[in-house]
Amino acid sequence: MVAVVAVLTRDGRHEVAPRPVDVARASPAEATAALSAFVAGVRARDAAALASLAPAGRPASEDLLAGIAANAASLDLRAVTARYVDQVGVVGDDGSWSGVAEVTWRLGGLEVQAARTDVAVTFAPDADGLGIVGFGTAAAPATRVPLWLRGRLAVSRAPGVLVMVDGDRDVAEAFVDRAVRGVDVVRRVLARFRGPVVVEVPATAADLDASLGVPPGTYSGIAAVTASAGSTAEDDAPTHVFVNPEVTAGLRRAGAQVVMTHELVHVATDAVRSPVEPWLREGFADYVALRDTRLPDRTALGRAIEAARRDGVPKALPTAADLNTRAADLQARYEEAWLACRVIAERLGERKLLEVYRAARRGVSSAWSLQRAGLAPDTLIRAWQARLRRYVS
Repeated sequence: MVAVVAVLTRDGRHEVAPRPVDVARASPAEATAALSAFVAGVRARDAAALASLAPAGRPASEDLLAGIAANAASLDLRAVTARYVDQVGVVGDDGSWSGVAEVTWRLGGLEVQAARTDVAVTFAPDADGLGIVGFGTAAAPATRVPLWLRGRLAVSRAPGVLVMVDGDRDVAEAFVDRAVRGVDVVRRVLARFRGPVVVEVPATAADLDASLGVPPGTYSGIAAVTASAGSTAEDDAPTHVFVNPEVTAGLRRAGAQVVMTHELVHVATDAVRSPVEPWLREGFADYVALRDTRLPDRTALGRAIEAARRDGVPKALPTAADLNTRAADLQARYEEAWLACRVIAERLGERKLLEVYRAARRGVSSAWSLQRAGLAPDTLIRAWQARLRRYVS
């Protein structure tokens, strides 16, 4: 489109000249209407209605939106809302643009509280107004792309367990079996744990980062993480296990099971919202996951032994920085945390270890709890170091 402007020439005459201008604008009203139609389609599980929201000539968007209708049915999505918040970035030459919407949803039959997060939505002009192209944009890296918004998923269930996979149904069923076995292992120590358990398996590590709204590469080396399903972590907000398929694909069956059980300990103890010191949180989860395995100690501590041989036996238990997802020798630090919990259980008994952990969930320092239980923190560290030296030598 062009605008008409008046030009004053040197002889004083006015002439009319065209000037190209960018008149494309983001329309919050049209975005709100598109999101309202989207929510209606999700609630009705209407694939045709959702596919019709794709701009003309975008078959990939049609497939994506139709797949979301299937997800709404297989996941029994409830309490779905999408409220337009603001524009992100600029309007493209083709009139497409992105905006942020606050989205809520709940898994029927499993969750009481809805998850809530900001999601980037890409819109494009259509004959009927504004169409929906897809979800997620590099212009809004802090937003999340919930897995159910990525197109049709494979979904599998067991009592109290739901797994959603951006992939094959066989993969979903394998993860369900793994979760069911993990629940049984967790209950041997935490007998009251009943779930629910929700596991999300994106297609790639990059998709995992996008699902969690974190910078690319944050979880590239992590097998799985337990986190709030949305951006908020209220007391009753749902917590899910998110799996990195690129890491777990390289694990043996026993290793993959330990990873799942470890994360389920975090679910059972509400670790996302608990002030437990990182070494105790991660060490306890591994203690439960490895408790009944036949894995030799030298194997379970393989990375820790290598690190100790190279750098010497650590002088202190792993810190929060040591257990950061991008920290060096991360696996070694996890193994060291497990060994500390193992030493506590051997010195005080498993029941006392559990008491120390429960006290930490209430905000009580582990040092105070250990001292009260009869194991001074300095004694723990010396015993922990001695055990590592035994394997290093």
